[in-house]
Amino acid sequence: MNPYDLLIAPFAEFSFMRRALVGTIVLAFGAGPIGVFLMLRRMSLVGDAMAHAILPGAAIGFMVAGLNLFAMTAGGIVAGVLVAVLTGIVARVTELKEDASLAAFYLLSLALGVTIVSLKGTNVDLLHVLFGTVLALDDPTLILIGSITTVTLLVLAMLYRPLVLECVDPGFLRSVSRSGGPTHLVFMALVVINLVAGFHALGTLLAVGLMMLPAAVSRFWVRDITAMIIFSVATGAVCGLIGLLVSYHAGVPSGPAIILVAGIAYIASVIFGRHGGLWRQLFPGRHLEA
Repeated sequence: MNPYDLLIAPFAEFSFMRRALVGTIVLAFGAGPIGVFLMLRRMSLVGDAMAHAILPGAAIGFMVAGLNLFAMTAGGIVAGVLVAVLTGIVARVTELKEDASLAAFYLLSLALGVTIVSLKGTNVDLLHVLFGTVLALDDPTLILIGSITTVTLLVLAMLYRPLVLECVDPGFLRSVSRSGGPTHLVFMALVVINLVAGFHALGTLLAVGLMMLPAAVSRFWVRDITAMIIFSVATGAVCGLIGLLVSYHAGVPSGPAIILVAGIAYIASVIFGRHGGLWRQLFPGRHLEA
């Protein structure tokens, strides 16, 4: 097979492949920075929990209006915000820690969402909700994903300094400013809306993968936060491209293929990563010479 047939023909000949590629790249631009800040704030599992938390709302939107883009989006956002608020309330008025409270709510949300979808739809609908249909992205969905990514980048640009300070020295931020609390709330809202955007392409179970795996990969190669964000976005976009090609040529589902490629990139980074990779730790002399 020549390079054109391998790399270019799938996108040149099929519009659904081009739409999937555009959607995945745009998702990477929004999810990449969010994933980096979640990782640096030691909130990586929060992303996974919130990805499950949006499911009941999306399922209720599905039950009311079927596979309607705006109904499922609105339901997912409301459910995600509600779970985040309830988690904070429970953690503050009871002895239960926030991580345990979040775990309880996300497990309840996942079970409730699957039950609602199963009552209304078929197994195909359930698979669509859980694993997404990146090859079926249409214009309204692409516009929604692009709008969410644009809002995310604009808000992150305004909150960049307090977010970085909170990652590096939260005590100092609290001593010089009261912006920590509001910044955290806005950031959690960005997490929710980006997971909702990813939900339409990759489903509930895989949306968080495009958010966290590229961020984890970047941690092994660069140290500067800005460089991590750029590296994470690039990794997500490249994994989307390779995953779609693997899906096309091997006949496997596109969403899982994209996340599997990102997972392979993560494993390679664990072994060969420039900062903290196993190879560098086994051969420190070569590391010092580099």
